[in-house]
Amino acid sequence: MSTTRKLWLGLAALLLASFAVLLWVGKEVHQQAPPLPSAVVTTDGHTLYTRADIEQGRQVWQSIGGQQLGSIWGHGALVAPDWSADWLHREATTMLELLARDEGAASFASLDAGRQAALKARVQSEERTNTYDAAKGTITVSPLRAHAMEVVALHYDSLFSNDPATHKLREGYAMRENTIAEMENRRVVTAFFFWTSWAAAAERPGHSVSYTQNWPFDPLVGNQPSGTSFIWSIFSILFLILGIGLLGWHHAVQSHKEEPAVPPARDPLADFKPTPSMKATAKYFWTVMGLFLTQILLGATTAHYQVEGQQAYGFALANILPYALTRTWHTELAVLWIATAWLATGLYIAPVIGGHEPKFQRLGVNFLWVCLILIVVGSFAGQWFAVMDKMGLKYNFWFGHQGWEYTDIGRFWQIFLFIGLMLWLFLVGRALWPAIKRRDETSNIVGLLFLSTIAIGLLYGAGLMWGEHTHIAMVEYWRWWVVHLWVEGFFEVFATAVISYLFVRLGLLRVHSATVNVLFATIVFMAGGVLGTLHHLYFTGTTTAVIALGASFSALEVVPLALIGLEAYDNWKKQHAAPWMARYRWPIIFFVAVSFWNLIGAGLFGFLVNTPIALYYMQGLNLTATHGHTALMGVYGMLGLGLMLFCLRGIKPDVEWREGWLKGAFWSLNIGLTLMAALTLLPLGILQLDAVLDHGYWFARSEHFMDRPLIHLLVWMRVPGDTLFAVGALLTSVFVASLWLGGKRQPRAVPLPQAAPENA
Repeated sequence: MSTTRKLWLGLAALLLASFAVLLWVGKEVHQQAPPLPSAVVTTDGHTLYTRADIEQGRQVWQSIGGQQLGSIWGHGALVAPDWSADWLHREATTMLELLARDEGAASFASLDAGRQAALKARVQSEERTNTYDAAKGTITVSPLRAHAMEVVALHYDSLFSNDPATHKLREGYAMRENTIAEMENRRVVTAFFFWTSWAAAAERPGHSVSYTQNWPFDPLVGNQPSGTSFIWSIFSILFLILGIGLLGWHHAVQSHKEEPAVPPARDPLADFKPTPSMKATAKYFWTVMGLFLTQILLGATTAHYQVEGQQAYGFALANILPYALTRTWHTELAVLWIATAWLATGLYIAPVIGGHEPKFQRLGVNFLWVCLILIVVGSFAGQWFAVMDKMGLKYNFWFGHQGWEYTDIGRFWQIFLFIGLMLWLFLVGRALWPAIKRRDETSNIVGLLFLSTIAIGLLYGAGLMWGEHTHIAMVEYWRWWVVHLWVEGFFEVFATAVISYLFVRLGLLRVHSATVNVLFATIVFMAGGVLGTLHHLYFTGTTTAVIALGASFSALEVVPLALIGLEAYDNWKKQHAAPWMARYRWPIIFFVAVSFWNLIGAGLFGFLVNTPIALYYMQGLNLTATHGHTALMGVYGMLGLGLMLFCLRGIKPDVEWREGWLKGAFWSLNIGLTLMAALTLLPLGILQLDAVLDHGYWFARSEHFMDRPLIHLLVWMRVPGDTLFAVGALLTSVFVASLWLGGKRQPRAVPLPQAAPENA
């Protein structure tokens, strides 16, 4: 049996086993999710909240931005508090004050240490005792806790209104005035916040940990890291060491087994004439740059809200574009412009690989672009109406703001986008089909490219697996299928296959070695990538199996990044393989940047927050944002720009490239991203981690911590990096525009220099 066939069988077996386990975990999450009670009642028979209140409260929370305005169970925005952690701590401290007054003390702080310890023990018992009655479907609370809940609910009622008493707090949280205008909606949103905090402290039946594995860390209520988190963190590190060792051994054995390819005398793609559909992809790249620039502008606005709260340099911007909207659009546009660059690459490269232009292909490419524009404009408009409280709850799920980070668009627009991806799959697939049928030496790479195209088209459908009232634990389960498997998983396989094919087509790689390498890389990546999805779910109301499997396999995601420097060096050498490779210098340099950020952003900063015990303290802090920014932009963004430049070289083959602009753009983007992480995100995250360890998670996300002068200084320190990054994006956009507006033409009559004899 050939090596290639063995790799295909290994990849198939790996994917079948991994997805089988992932689906089994989904069944476990569904069966053991924190219960939604029919009512929350007091011991003396008063009903505080009903299930309808909790579910409607979640709808209200989603309509105002959901995870884009603070967070729930650690997932979401970083300026406002985590509402579940905030409620939990406020409720506990309120109970302590009420108990102290019952004893005649002026405050809890005035009691001696012995009495304080006794009252803390009583509060911990109140919080951690699970009083859910499965037969009745009710959660029962004491009059003491009911009184504390009422006090906390009044605080939130004031906070989400326009009450002057909490105006300063709204500024600190970057919340607009009257975030929730209707009093009834403010009442029911407190029901949802209470339930998320109850699940975070109440112990699972038969276990000594809460439904969220004792997250968030808060010693006041007895939330400490579980033994499971420690044990599987140790195993995670061991799996990482083992994986790196095996991969290093494999590389040592397999390297230098095949002579390097001798590049051809002239550029094999020099005489290729772009087809009409390939030229039509140009508008996608114009759109990429427009979305990229808009995303940067919204990112700067979102960061600025952290110091001015409701304004931008004195202008009351929150009345038009509140923080929840700017952050929503900033995160969505990051995925949209990167995905658009990759999708356009698929449309561009498919006719090159297939060797023909299918009938009406250009029409399909143009129609898909129109659909993309409609989805962006329509979904963003719906989100504005939702967050500005102009839509109501009836239509919010379908046309407004779903409230789930990275999957915020309304369900109608989700379905529209899924249909668009099916059209993209059809257009790319039919252009690739002749190459698949040829069964030549590149068939394996083309086959993997085609299969990744199918996966990209179909896996976005995971975002349609939840409904408006699906349990939040299950929503999180399916949401990370989209965010992790779709964006971080199969898009990367697609990109790896495209780059390998391009290097083969240019004569820089031998077909056999390229095929083996791309299949092996896919196996290594998917070995941790599929089940590695679970590391996002440690503390979202899931089971212990999630921690065990997630810790074990998510560590393996870092393994292929351990040797990423070799990939960077190989890519760097390719630009010097032949004089004509100067035409592709900048796409390759962007691929080198991808390797660097894969090591730093995805590898180093990724593993920093990867183990259960690390994520227990770091989830929802700026350390996770450090990983998110450097991995999303550094890896996927740079890769999208590199692929775009490769396609533009073919779309505009005779136009002279202004290398200085690209050089300035490349270094501005990379240095700007480095400064953004080094001057703000990383130090701010470290300070937050220290605050978590000293006081509890609630404190690191509170106004007491975030309103410090040092924190404001660190936020202002983003200005140099953000400015430099924006300059890089602007230079890239100007370069792309110059290809159509005034670029000098290079005459085709000039012969390309030869790198080797024609018969080499």
